[in-house]
Amino acid sequence: MAVKPTIQIFSDVNHLRYFALFFLLSCHVASGDEGTWELLLPNVGISAMHSQLLHNDRVIMYDRTNFGPSNISLPNGACRSSPGDAVSNIDCTAHSVEYDVALNRIRPLTVQSNTWCSSGGVTPDGTLQQTGGDRDGERKVRLFAPCDDNICDWTEVDNGLAARRWYATNHVLPDGRQIIIGGRGQFNFEFFPKTNAPNLYTLPFLSETNDPDENNLYPYVFLNTDGNLFIFANNRAILLDYSRNTVVKTYPEIPGGDPRSYPSTGSAVLLPIKNLVLEVLVCGGAPKGSYDLSFRRNTFVKALDTCARININDVNPQWIVEKMPRARVMGDMMLLPDGNVLLINGGGSGTAAWELGREPVFNPDIYHPDKPVGLRFEAQNPSKIPRMYHSTATLLRDGRVLVGGSNPHEFYNFSGVLFPTELRLEAFSPSYLDPKYSSIRPSIVDPRPQSTINYGRILRLRYTVTGRVKSPVKVTMLFPSFTTHSFSMHQRLLVLDHVISFRLGISRIYEVRVRTPSSPVIAPPGYYMVFVVNQDIPSEGVWVRLQ
Repeated sequence: MAVKPTIQIFSDVNHLRYFALFFLLSCHVASGDEGTWELLLPNVGISAMHSQLLHNDRVIMYDRTNFGPSNISLPNGACRSSPGDAVSNIDCTAHSVEYDVALNRIRPLTVQSNTWCSSGGVTPDGTLQQTGGDRDGERKVRLFAPCDDNICDWTEVDNGLAARRWYATNHVLPDGRQIIIGGRGQFNFEFFPKTNAPNLYTLPFLSETNDPDENNLYPYVFLNTDGNLFIFANNRAILLDYSRNTVVKTYPEIPGGDPRSYPSTGSAVLLPIKNLVLEVLVCGGAPKGSYDLSFRRNTFVKALDTCARININDVNPQWIVEKMPRARVMGDMMLLPDGNVLLINGGGSGTAAWELGREPVFNPDIYHPDKPVGLRFEAQNPSKIPRMYHSTATLLRDGRVLVGGSNPHEFYNFSGVLFPTELRLEAFSPSYLDPKYSSIRPSIVDPRPQSTINYGRILRLRYTVTGRVKSPVKVTMLFPSFTTHSFSMHQRLLVLDHVISFRLGISRIYEVRVRTPSSPVIAPPGYYMVFVVNQDIPSEGVWVRLQ
């Protein structure tokens, strides 16, 4: 299959306009080269294909059960029996672990069914709800309720799903349920917990965006402020009224037409929500035909080096294309507590899937949404570890980004392959954690951790700062994401409306008052991390429960 040339001639006026804009908006990269890397653990036992931060500051990571023995044993001599597993019928190793952030320690967990290329997210009470997978796991729902006594583990719901879910996407809804959309060969969606029968709804958009390389798996899904869902697959998007299963808006194709979904894997993020403005940013991916060229012809095409941004509620929404500092496929995009976006991990050529990525991208980049076009990217210091297929990134409450995984070949191969199985766990610290900013870094003293807050109220935050406070400070509120295959599901950051800030007497304690989100449509119920940001330097987050 031929790959489109880099420069394309567009046939209509709109495309000509975007073609001109593309060159006008080619970015100038700030040469900050900031941020630091830290190796946390040399071996966590598994390849972290999937990752979720819980509200007790533990991170659940897992790979797949039919992967051969991992590097960490199940506790108390336990073993899992799987007669249908071609690799190991009896497996006494773990394929899921819990990482304790505070203690920098791993605890093995037990999953009974295959979690490969599955999806998930946290429920309003903080339980990790994990859905689907391959083979014996394709219709499973797995639940993990966090605990502090180290005895909690996975439970499984047989036939919890109406259809096989492999490479699907979940999104939390205003009523606390999760919608599960798509997956290999599934052009439909369903809900968990289940609605009244039937619980399977056809979504033609997914079949329309399915091409010879698929390129519509792990669709990007975001909840709009009108209660509808923005769904992106391949190179275009719709706005879906899921309650009526009606498409209420169709968005234009991204200029150039190249796919951005798995296996031409880019990444996407809903930019910080301010004044109810919702913009989606889609970055990277692989040119059309890249998967076929990589898989069948051993030809690894350069990845896409562009981002496309759209205001999804404009009367006539259009994609604006910007140039990235570097080509990136299989990258992750994380919202940071200061309102910027981190682009991290991935390769410079090829596609997602076994052995099909090349040219590891070691440098993260920071995207500044509020800066002028052409000045939004800032290069960061590189890691030394390739993070290719099946790598993950997770924002922690202290502002660091946890990075793990990378296993671009099948099974736990540690030699004789281009990129060995990666079991190391590291953390990237953006420049806002540099010690030189410690005097202006806020420290929240109230509300206390795990406090409950309500919709449409005034939230009072008290914090200390040893240095200067530049008013008004910013308060951000972030929903923890479930990350796999370069997409962080449910990821959502709100910049809360400011009411008033002041200093309490002659002390170094300050108070800021903000308005909480007005409804679950703006911010679904559940646990959020709340940050105070002073002069672009965020505090450590505090967990609150919005209900």
